[in-house]
Amino acid sequence: MNFETAVLHKKNKNERIIKSKVTPIYQTSAFAFNDLDELEGFYQGNGHYLYSRVGNPNTDELGELIAGLEGAPAGACASSGLSAILAGVLAVVKSGDHIVAADDLYGGSFHLIKEELTQLGIEVTVVSFSDLSKVEEAIRGNTKLIYSESITNPLLRVESLEEVARLARKHNLVSLIDNTFATPYHCQPYLKGIDLVVHSATKYIGGHSDITAGVLVGDEELTGKARGKIVNLGANLSPFEAWLTCRGAKTLALRMRQQASNAKKVAEALKENSNIKTVYYPFQHGEEGFGAIVTVDLADHINVNEFFKGLGWIKIVPTLAGVETSVSHPLTTSHRALPEKTCKELGITKHVVRISIGIEHAEDIIAQLNQAIQKSLT
Repeated sequence: MNFETAVLHKKNKNERIIKSKVTPIYQTSAFAFNDLDELEGFYQGNGHYLYSRVGNPNTDELGELIAGLEGAPAGACASSGLSAILAGVLAVVKSGDHIVAADDLYGGSFHLIKEELTQLGIEVTVVSFSDLSKVEEAIRGNTKLIYSESITNPLLRVESLEEVARLARKHNLVSLIDNTFATPYHCQPYLKGIDLVVHSATKYIGGHSDITAGVLVGDEELTGKARGKIVNLGANLSPFEAWLTCRGAKTLALRMRQQASNAKKVAEALKENSNIKTVYYPFQHGEEGFGAIVTVDLADHINVNEFFKGLGWIKIVPTLAGVETSVSHPLTTSHRALPEKTCKELGITKHVVRISIGIEHAEDIIAQLNQAIQKSLT
């Protein structure tokens, strides 16, 4: 199937007595049984559902859909992208084990591995993945996992996925990649050899800024372990959120095509603006660009606060994606958990602005951003 067809049809459909075109919302906390034999059958692997924390048709549909789009055998849903990351990590490592992670991860992910996981006795080394020889040097005898993002947040470095996968296999490690920014429309890390792929489905998969969800995909064994962590830690996704996410995913190809096309046009236009020092966008990937995020480093003479005040109809939010263009300030929102020294080394300063491009007309987005820049000149 082509992507546009797969996103609508590449999932297992439960047989139902009532043949509704769209999967109903199974908004129930538990499922009923006819007798104790049928109940016991569930625990013996002969039944489908028991309790919605353990499993639900709507969450299964979402997990199967994203697994299919990523080319992976299995998927598991969680209450957020961060929950999915946690489940994936804990499916691989335990106290005393070691993780090597990219130093330019999303701030919430960075905090999770450097603060929360270390309190559980898990050792973590963060290193630049721009030079994979440095990553290999960081591997120890107790290393179990290497972790990065397909397109990093917020400076949009494109990861060398095949090389990361090759390095992991060489050292018998599990590789985990966050594919939120690229989405399976642009990139399928599992097919490039990555073991586990995670999405904050809150972003482009849901696509309409009205849900919080996470999905992890991979092989049956690893995904099964991660699903067990989600169940036992109570990080399950609700049926309604799963249903909304599946509904949003149906237009993923259409949205990403328009948003990525807009993003490339915006990035090209902003490169010509002398009030911007650097435009971060992976121009070299695909005719229509790669992803819908454009990050800019405003010139030093720009008053950043006035820039944000001058954005007009462009919303200021601490997140990204959705069909409307929005802008965020990574230093004080998504990456505020990073140490000041780390932000400085990465180049995340007060003048760095992350723009999440929507489906509006590209010329209108460009005009509004230029207007904000003009208003912020000092």
